[in-house]
Amino acid sequence: MEKLGSGDPQRIGRYRLLGRLGAGGMGQVFLARSDRGRTVAIKLVRPELAEQQQFRDRFRAEVQAARKVGGSWTAPVLDAGVDDAVPWVATGYVAGPSLHRIVSGRPGAPVAGSGAYGPLPGRSVRLLGAGLAGALQDIHRAGLIHRDLKPSNVLVTIDGPRVIDFGIARALDTVADGGLTRTGAMIGSPGFMAPEQVRGERVTTACDVFCLGSVLAYAATGRLPFGAADSRIHALMYRIAQEEPDLTGVPANLVDVVRDCLEKDPAARPSTEAVLERLGDTDTTEPWLPGALIAQLGRHAVELLDSEDPEEHGPEPVPYIHLRAPQHKGNPGCGFSLEKKNTQHKKPKKKK
Repeated sequence: MEKLGSGDPQRIGRYRLLGRLGAGGMGQVFLARSDRGRTVAIKLVRPELAEQQQFRDRFRAEVQAARKVGGSWTAPVLDAGVDDAVPWVATGYVAGPSLHRIVSGRPGAPVAGSGAYGPLPGRSVRLLGAGLAGALQDIHRAGLIHRDLKPSNVLVTIDGPRVIDFGIARALDTVADGGLTRTGAMIGSPGFMAPEQVRGERVTTACDVFCLGSVLAYAATGRLPFGAADSRIHALMYRIAQEEPDLTGVPANLVDVVRDCLEKDPAARPSTEAVLERLGDTDTTEPWLPGALIAQLGRHAVELLDSEDPEEHGPEPVPYIHLRAPQHKGNPGCGFSLEKKNTQHKKPKKKK
């Protein structure tokens, strides 16, 4: 997290900003805290986009649709200012680094303070796949397609993965003429796109299943199944549309399901339900990640939840960590998760 800049706002809606989390194509992302003490991530739209009525209409529709997504594997949409001068959306804050940040490290060697680790062991990848398939089920039930499932949109916590950023998700019944998107628009990230996205064809929920296969292959090997993008985007897209994936290094008990997710024909890919069945029983209380990485994620979460407000505003809620047992079956966690609670400073009583 970076400190707020001189040009950054101090508040957005009823939230006080604590620092910068990053930036994307849509705008800046800030760590913030509500007046009641809840920590959230706020995405603030770029001013030039806010000036476009077509974007505002699309943003409003997407926020409304994203509010319907529930479940345990996504970051919920909590609040939004779709009609503000500069639109914004607030989601539940996930105290964990991205899968990309973790896997991009040295194999099996966590780097202190960086969140990097390297390719994950087979059991962790299997439980990762179960969590992501569950997240996609929740997204698809809400009538959405994520369209951009990639390692940087998967956050890793001590009790499982969380899928974020429905910023380019679209309703399933969106049409070309008069709709909010146009047929043939290519939406996604190179290296984690489905063949139908590359060809500019209509996408279905099977598109997300293909992206799931790519993410699992990356998590297991540290490599993209169709090669790195570099500067040769067209060559990468050709490989996605025409060539077989390189699954060297994917564990033997996972390679078949990953390969099936990466079928060129959307109709030949398994459903999210079938993926969950093939991944096997995930009801466990054992840690889903290597011990060294679990410890690092715990420290990362505590540091962020303990962030202080940048300004003095009198007594503020004091965050502390509460350990709770998993509340749903199939949780690939380690038997506990981080939950932020608040206590208020109490003024000392005056002596009589």
